Amino acid sequence: MDFASPDYFMTEALKEAQKAFDDGEVPVGAVVVCQNKIIAHAHNQTERLTDATAHAEMLAVTAAANKLGSKYLDECTLYVTLEPCVMCAGALHWVQLQKLVYAADDVQRGFSLVKTPLLHPKTEIIKGIKKDPSKELIDAFFRRIRS
Repeated sequence: MDFASPDYFMTEALKEAQKAFDDGEVPVGAVVVCQNKIIAHAHNQTERLTDATAHAEMLAVTAAANKLGSKYLDECTLYVTLEPCVMCAGALHWVQLQKLVYAADDVQRGFSLVKTPLLHPKTEIIKGIKKDPSKELIDAFFRRIRS
């Protein structure tokens, strides 16, 4: 596998999502990539931290900014297993993210449901990479908690 490919990085985000699943969190995982290297990784921790803002994207962006010593991630790509919500999209706007790559659409809470553009105008968006395994993990989580 090419270690600088979108498939590779999304696989790493899926590993983070699996950690969330195993911890009883909504299984969303994220990695931030800069110059073809993962500089931050995170998964949802809203239950563990009792913090509704502790989404994978928010935690990964904070870790990446700390690593770079900059509030801007304008040379970074965020890979996330589920389309970011409006809150996370707002944060991605403020960090001026270069590229957002997400796997599965969030048809209930995804930022694309809002007609006003939420991401920074220069942010490139790619979706659908490893969509099926991401959706399967989310579906399995909700089947488990509803049974």
